[in-house]
Amino acid sequence: MSSVASQALSNRQDAAWRQRAAKVVPGGMTGHLNAASLPAGYPQFFERGEGCRVWDVDGNAYIDFMCSWGPNLLGHHRPEVDAAAQRQQALGDCLNGPTPRFVELAERFVARSAHADWVLFQKNGTDATTVSLMVARAATGKRKVLVATKAYHGADPWCTPVPAGVTSEDRAHLIQYTYNDVASLEAAADAAGNDLAAIVCAAFKHDLGIDQALPTPEFARRARELCDKAGAALILDEVRAGFRVHAGGSWETVGVRPDLSAWSKSIANGYALAAVTGVDALREAATRIYTTGSFWSGGVAMAAGLATLEIADAADVVGHVQRMGQRLRDGIEAQAASHGTPVRQTGPAALPLILFDDDPGFDKGAVFTVEALRRGVYMHPKHNMFLSLAHTEHDIDLALQATDPAFAAVAARFGRR
Repeated sequence: MSSVASQALSNRQDAAWRQRAAKVVPGGMTGHLNAASLPAGYPQFFERGEGCRVWDVDGNAYIDFMCSWGPNLLGHHRPEVDAAAQRQQALGDCLNGPTPRFVELAERFVARSAHADWVLFQKNGTDATTVSLMVARAATGKRKVLVATKAYHGADPWCTPVPAGVTSEDRAHLIQYTYNDVASLEAAADAAGNDLAAIVCAAFKHDLGIDQALPTPEFARRARELCDKAGAALILDEVRAGFRVHAGGSWETVGVRPDLSAWSKSIANGYALAAVTGVDALREAATRIYTTGSFWSGGVAMAAGLATLEIADAADVVGHVQRMGQRLRDGIEAQAASHGTPVRQTGPAALPLILFDDDPGFDKGAVFTVEALRRGVYMHPKHNMFLSLAHTEHDIDLALQATDPAFAAVAARFGRR
C-alpha cells in the first residue's frame, strides 16, 4: 500500500456472515468485538492479518490501529512468534500438566519487572484482575476493594460494565473513587475502615469515550501510602497498557510499584495468555486460593509469550510504539488545525485516542473514522487505539494521507471553527 484513495467498500460477504451468526449467536456477536456498536460501514468479520494490516472477509485491506484491541504488540502474524508456537504445538499444548515453557516464561516475567517475585498464569484479562482480588483478600482476610468510577477491569460480575445478570451482592464490597482525585481516594479508604483488602488502579485512566489521563505522581503515591497503612494490596491493572508504556510496569513512570499486577493482551502477541505478578509478601496467600482452568497452562501460548518478550526487549518496543504514536499525534494535530476541526488527544501516545470537540454523540468521530476506513485505515471513534512494532514511519504517513480528507469531510459536514 503506497498511497490511499477513497473507495466504496464491499461488504457482501460480511453481511452474509452477520446473517448466519445472528441465527446461532445471541445478538450475532458479544462483548467489545460487536461491530454493531461502530458506525455503519465497519466490518464485523476478518480473514487475515499481517504486520500492521488486516483484511476483512470481503478483501478490504486496512492499516490497523486497534491491533485486535491490543494483543498484537509486535504486529499480526509475527514470524518468530508463530514459529515458536508451532514448534511447541508439534510437541503438545494442553497436556496433563504444563510444559517447561511454564517455568521459563515465569522466570522471564520475574527477571524483567522489579515488583514481580512470582507469577500465576491465566488466559484473559478478566481472569487476571479477578485472581488479583482473590490473592489480596486471602492475604489480608479483608473484603473491601476500592475501584475507580467507570473503570473497566473485565467482564466478571464484580467488574462488568453491563448490569444484566449481575446482583448487588456481587459488588457489595466495592467502594468507588475518582481516578487521580486524592481526596476521593482517601474518602473511599476511610469508608472501608479496617476492612480494606485492596485498591485497584488502571495503569492510566482509559474509560470509554472520555479524555484519557496519565496517573499523577501524587495520586499514585497516595494509593501506595494508603495500602501500606492499611496492610492492603495495591493492584495495578496492566491488561491494556502492559508493555506499551514501560517494559517493567506502567507505574515505573511515576515511581510507584504495586503489590500485584494483572497482565494480558500483548504478552503473547495474539495468543491467549494472562498473568498475575506479585511480591513475596503475597506469595503464601497465592498458594491458598483455588483458581484454575484446563487451558491456562497451555504450552503454545507460553512459547509465544517467550518469543514475544524476547523480541519486545531486544527491539525496545516501548520506545518504538511511543515514537510512532507521537508521529501520528503530531500529524493529527496539524491536520485538525488546518481544517478547523479541533480534537483532543490524551493519554499515552502509544495508545492513541482522538476525540472531537463539541461532539457528545461522537457524530464527528463517526464521520472521521468512516472516511478513514474508506481509505484503508481502521481507527476507532471513541476507544483508545494501539500501536505495534510493525507500524513504521511510512505506515503512519500513509494513515495521515487518509485522515487529512477525513478531517475535510468533518469540516464540510459540521463546519470549521
